Amino acid sequence: MSLWPIHELVPHAGDMILLDHVLEYGAEHLQAQVTINRQGLFNQADDSLPAWVGIEIMAQGIAAYAGCHARAAGQAPELGFLLGTRQFHTSHDRLPAGTVLQLQVERTLQDDSGMAVFECRLSSDDIQLQARLNVYRPNNIADYLNEPAPGARNRND
Repeated sequence: MSLWPIHELVPHAGDMILLDHVLEYGAEHLQAQVTINRQGLFNQADDSLPAWVGIEIMAQGIAAYAGCHARAAGQAPELGFLLGTRQFHTSHDRLPAGTVLQLQVERTLQDDSGMAVFECRLSSDDIQLQARLNVYRPNNIADYLNEPAPGARNRND
């Protein structure tokens, strides 16, 4: 189990946190557990979760991966961005409430700019979701967030 609670690893709070806990992490991977809760933020009328929410669960797994590495280095986790998803496949349209899933994320590529690619898998005995997620974590998040939008005018003009 993780040395840190999930809320100390991901930049979410309350019901937006979809992971239960980290089972294991290493240099290039993380494994976590997820329980599909009843009456969650994204649940359907039958309490099931649409399978596409699995992408957010996978993204939170990547955030937890980065958060574990930051905490291990004595730093606070930083904000990152999900840029896109490729090759999303699912065996089910909905994930039933109460289902316990295992999440695996594996970093397959990262460059010096902060761009990375992760292979992700969310599974139980009969449910399989997988996707490749592209993410970005700027080297200096404060500077990045304060950059003017392309084409924006300088306020001093």
